[in-house]
Amino acid sequence: MTGDTLTLRPAEPSDTDALDRLFGQSYPILLKPDYPPSVLVTAVPLISKAQPALIASGTFFVICDGEDIVGAGGWTMQAPGGKPGMRGIGHVRHVVTDHRRTREGIGRRLMEHIILHAHACGMMQLHCQSTRTAVPFYESMGFVAQGEIDIELRPGITFPAVFMKRILA
Repeated sequence: MTGDTLTLRPAEPSDTDALDRLFGQSYPILLKPDYPPSVLVTAVPLISKAQPALIASGTFFVICDGEDIVGAGGWTMQAPGGKPGMRGIGHVRHVVTDHRRTREGIGRRLMEHIILHAHACGMMQLHCQSTRTAVPFYESMGFVAQGEIDIELRPGITFPAVFMKRILA
């Protein structure tokens, strides 16, 4: 990883188009080994759009190499799908690394920041709805798989995932 050129900062509304490109280009490639084409063709268009409220939350971050966003992700107190969160539990949201930059420590740096930030904001646990692909990564970050889940993206369209937790000490 070229750490001297990488910067981590809160996402801004002006990042929306770059985030859409990052999600849209990386998710199909990163998820291909673990999901059948039928799931990818229906789910990827729905999960590859940046969420304005998440970007504006102040708890969603990007890692940039110069002007290029090479990683993104964050956490919220509100559970995915707009459900109210439980006190002291944060929810990891929309974490991705550019598919051409995996295995460089970008995701690890981002998750370490997310964990520290959530803990500093009073969170005692982090919950995550991980893709099948990312389970080993989250396990390396101290998360424990709780079981498989289906995320309803839209009526009739579900996405298989793994629910994971990490206690923050």
